[in-house]
Amino acid sequence: MKENPLRKNDSELQEILKRYDNLKKGRGQSYIDEESFEKIIDYFDEKEDIGSALEAAEKGAEQYPFSSAMVIRRADLLIATHKYREALDLLDHAALLDSGDINVYILKTDAYLALDKQEKAVEILEQALALFTGEERISLLFELADVYDDYQEFEKVFDCLKLILEDDPNNEEALYKICFWTDFTGRNEESIKLHQKIIDDFPYNDLAWFNLGAAYQGIKLYEKALDAYHYAVAINEKFDYAYRNMGDAYIRLKKYKEAIEVLQKVLELTKPEALIYEALGYCYDKLHNNGQARFYYRKASHISPDDSKLYYKIACTYFNEGEWESAAKQLETALRIHRHQAEYNLLMGECKIQQGFYKDAIHYFSAVVSQSPRNKRGWEALVRCLYFGKYYDEAREQVVAAIKIFNAQPIFVYYLSAILFALGKTKEGILQLENAMSKSPKLVKRFVELNPAILQNHHVVDVISKFKRKRSI
Repeated sequence: MKENPLRKNDSELQEILKRYDNLKKGRGQSYIDEESFEKIIDYFDEKEDIGSALEAAEKGAEQYPFSSAMVIRRADLLIATHKYREALDLLDHAALLDSGDINVYILKTDAYLALDKQEKAVEILEQALALFTGEERISLLFELADVYDDYQEFEKVFDCLKLILEDDPNNEEALYKICFWTDFTGRNEESIKLHQKIIDDFPYNDLAWFNLGAAYQGIKLYEKALDAYHYAVAINEKFDYAYRNMGDAYIRLKKYKEAIEVLQKVLELTKPEALIYEALGYCYDKLHNNGQARFYYRKASHISPDDSKLYYKIACTYFNEGEWESAAKQLETALRIHRHQAEYNLLMGECKIQQGFYKDAIHYFSAVVSQSPRNKRGWEALVRCLYFGKYYDEAREQVVAAIKIFNAQPIFVYYLSAILFALGKTKEGILQLENAMSKSPKLVKRFVELNPAILQNHHVVDVISKFKRKRSI
């Protein structure tokens, strides 16, 4: 029967620890080799007994004074106990023993960063870059990128990742990271050139194709982005992020059916996400398929029940179908989450108008203008509602306030004219109509929409006809 290797390793460790204990107590001639000392240090370190680990490292350094590994382990533990200056002194000594150990430079960087000396940390890493090649140089570049990230020198993070990919074009970590930093820094053109070079040398690198697509998407070249994503999924048919980005690109191009197809593929490859369901709802919304839009918005709301905009979007689908009561119920939920959201109050007000509940509608529109006094849509809706509800005096008061706030914008002057006609003040109404027509004749249709029967008034027809003749001359 074979001995369990785990039990054997444990037995060996116990024997090493016993010899170490004898050494500390001065019993006999206990010899411990350098590798065993490292195991002892690891043992205490894993138990989070830093004091004992440091003691073991010191004992090891006494027995092996020319071992850079022992010195480096001591320095590492000193950094863990915030003794950065002592650690740096040890690392200087370790560099004399073995300048080719990359850990010397990485730990020095950690110590200088802990002392808030970013410039010194960068200097150490840049010096080290000249000494190392291959994987060690790449490790240093990643370390340097992290330093720049911590100190918000984001352009330099991109530079480090670019250098990594120039050395190692298939480095997955760098490929994943540079996609984010390309978007963050906006260096899309550089990213395009970099990834085109990678693809020329490694045409089956799906991440390079994806990053190329993302860079094209960053400068709104959606067709080129889609071409790149298609290559990415041809190489890796389970590349869900490529399908996600394809969905976004198709939406930007208003190709909603194609977007639906790739977004459904995302759902096949990953666990359900509110964002994907919402995007599907949006596509069906744009295709005027209210039922399917509502179906996906509901799925999204089940995953993100506190996302008020999803209930608002469901309400919009009902509103489009003339289902005012159902729309209002969804808006009630949205408003419980975000009571002061202007869009929700505006749509709720419109629902109440359609149901003939003008006082309720006034309440919602008033909430908008009180929260956002420069919300033009809120003022328009409030004045229209007061007019439709035949609260003409209040409508006149509010439209005069709006005219002052919005520097006599024509739409409010038209509304004032309509209100004056409704109050029987025909002469004043005509003067305001002429005033509005002189500023924006095209908006007269908004005046007529308030009360189409006003075209039976020959004074109104004369004013409109006069301005039409002026425009045709």
